[in-house]
Amino acid sequence: MIRPIPSIFFCRTSALQPYRTPRDQHSISRRDISQPALRVLYRLHEHGYRACLVGGCVRDLLLGHAPKDFDVVTDATPEEITTLFRGSRIIGRRFQIVHVRMGREITEVSTFRAAAESDDVDANRTAEGMILRDNVFGPQEEDALRRDFTINALYYDIADFALVDYVGGMADLEARVIRLIGEPAQRYREDPVRLLRAARFVAKLGFHLAPETAAPIEDLKTLLRDVPPARLFDEVVKLFMTGHGAASFQALRNLGLLPYLLPGLNTELECGNGFAQRLVEAALRNTDERLANQQPVTPGFLFAALLWPSVERHRAALLATGESPLPALQVAAQRAIATQLEATALPKRFSFMMREIWELQLRLPRRTPRNVAQMAASKRFRAGYDFVLLREQAGEDLGGLGAWWTQYQDADASGQQKLIEALPRGPKRKKKRTRAAASR
Repeated sequence: MIRPIPSIFFCRTSALQPYRTPRDQHSISRRDISQPALRVLYRLHEHGYRACLVGGCVRDLLLGHAPKDFDVVTDATPEEITTLFRGSRIIGRRFQIVHVRMGREITEVSTFRAAAESDDVDANRTAEGMILRDNVFGPQEEDALRRDFTINALYYDIADFALVDYVGGMADLEARVIRLIGEPAQRYREDPVRLLRAARFVAKLGFHLAPETAAPIEDLKTLLRDVPPARLFDEVVKLFMTGHGAASFQALRNLGLLPYLLPGLNTELECGNGFAQRLVEAALRNTDERLANQQPVTPGFLFAALLWPSVERHRAALLATGESPLPALQVAAQRAIATQLEATALPKRFSFMMREIWELQLRLPRRTPRNVAQMAASKRFRAGYDFVLLREQAGEDLGGLGAWWTQYQDADASGQQKLIEALPRGPKRKKKRTRAAASR
């Protein structure tokens, strides 16, 4: 729910003439700002530098949300910042910023950037206009014009606790509009990830895209192919694992961006795979609910769900040729992961977890007195069991497999033994004859 903000604050102004909203006329309080961020702001100010909060934290505070982190911007250079704070370090090549550690919290501090029209900035672009490096510093008004969306270009100035708005971000915040600063096609070319950020803010905030911001997306979405896979993986995590995954999935589909993040899944959906649709929606809803309840989530489990429909399709084709179940699954898993790696990075620790979850889908139905206890004690049992429940939630009939394993976990030792004894007995395997026995 948006905190009430008087309409006098929302006036669109010329780019270089900021509208300042004094402290007594906006809703941000220093009580809502983390103490480490406040200490960074105050120390910069005390040493004669401009110091402001900027971006999503200001936006979220005005909306009555608790910011995940607080970003500070200043006219001090990265080297000057590091002289003021112990334990600080300069990071990044494309955008140099300073990480200031105070206790367990890290505050990101950046320097005001120069206008995009600077010759030095243009020298660090690709032929398509994508910015490769951006460490050209400038005044605050130019920094505002370099930011992506108007609602992310609001500053909270520690000098007088006023809000500073160069681009009409307050008006768009009230109107619930996501609007790019500057010429949209050019801004998308500078950084194609802005296409995904537009979708993410639609999902996270429930806002709508300004018509001129939405218009170029269809023609420019192929620019996502030029984004490094590791950066796209990070964006997928932000889209799906920050509490609004189900809405992000729908926004990506509506804007036609899903094929550039999840090509295998998109193929299944385009082919009308209803199970894939239900499985992904269930996985994302569950992820959102776990985050809301402050329960842990991992990309490994979520990607296992997102890629499972592709794995199943490849596996079915291999089984039809006479391949054995486990080798078929392993080959199918490799194909699905290889397709995903063409779009985004996938750290090995997550791909290993995915394979283990998928292999448990073959092992969990094979319940015998010996292997039930082994599976229940295995490292990935809980993830494999949760995956079974997810498949059933999406409408797959697994013959009550999820319910059986739930009963087993809830039972005491005697009850577990009874559950195992009640299982149908398969045909006994013939014992292999040893060479010694065969020679007699």
